[in-house]
Amino acid sequence: MNAPATWETDWHVARACLDWQVEMGVVEGICDAPVNRYALDPAPVVAPKAEAPKSAKLPPASPPVQKADPVGEAQAMAEAAPDLEALQAALADFPHSELKRGARNLVFCDGQPEARVMIVGEAPGREEDRQGKPFIGEAGQLLDRMLAAINMRRDHPDPASSVYITNILPWRPPQNRDPSPDERAMFRPFVMRHIELINPDILILMGRISAITLLHSNEAITRIRGQWREVAGRPALPMLHPAYLLRNLAAKREAWADLLDLQARLRTLP
Repeated sequence: MNAPATWETDWHVARACLDWQVEMGVVEGICDAPVNRYALDPAPVVAPKAEAPKSAKLPPASPPVQKADPVGEAQAMAEAAPDLEALQAALADFPHSELKRGARNLVFCDGQPEARVMIVGEAPGREEDRQGKPFIGEAGQLLDRMLAAINMRRDHPDPASSVYITNILPWRPPQNRDPSPDERAMFRPFVMRHIELINPDILILMGRISAITLLHSNEAITRIRGQWREVAGRPALPMLHPAYLLRNLAAKREAWADLLDLQARLRTLP
């Protein structure tokens, strides 16, 4: 039997063997003899970072951010207003309402400040926003006809036959949406101060938003209309809003009954 031939490894053969090992999945090469890793130099030890001495002073902490209190600021601004002109200026300067960014005009009031009857509506609509006066759109025109039916109007020179009109919100909400609870709470102090300055004999809470804001009640306006309540120490009569009457013609009968009740109450009050 002949002895096997000696395998002389050249560069091409070694490269072919290496490629074969890589193809078979070899990822690490080994030496001809084992390595005693315990005899190798140990890895350098990284010293921990020195801690700051306990006596070192830390920088002062930032003071806590004070949250805004829109209702508290509204209360302070309203109480500081000595007259109607100052109250209107305070409303214009009130910084916590985003409504005025999208509104044209601040809608403050209309009518005679000496009137015995003060009407508090809900919020300005499109026409009110455009002209800066409350109740001058279609619902306002109906309100004028309702008042005329009991010989009253907003521009009457006699306080006994005139009315004074304002709203819970002085700015028109987008798309005539209902005022939010936060908006009602913010502007309530201004309305209460407005009532104090006018000092009417009777308040008319015109519509649901006015009633729930000034009465602190979530009762439906259709349930409490015509029921005398008290706001700021004076009689207050919740009534259906003229805009509601335009959509529900049958409810005009109830509105007429409330107007007659208002007229009778005025006769009994000194």
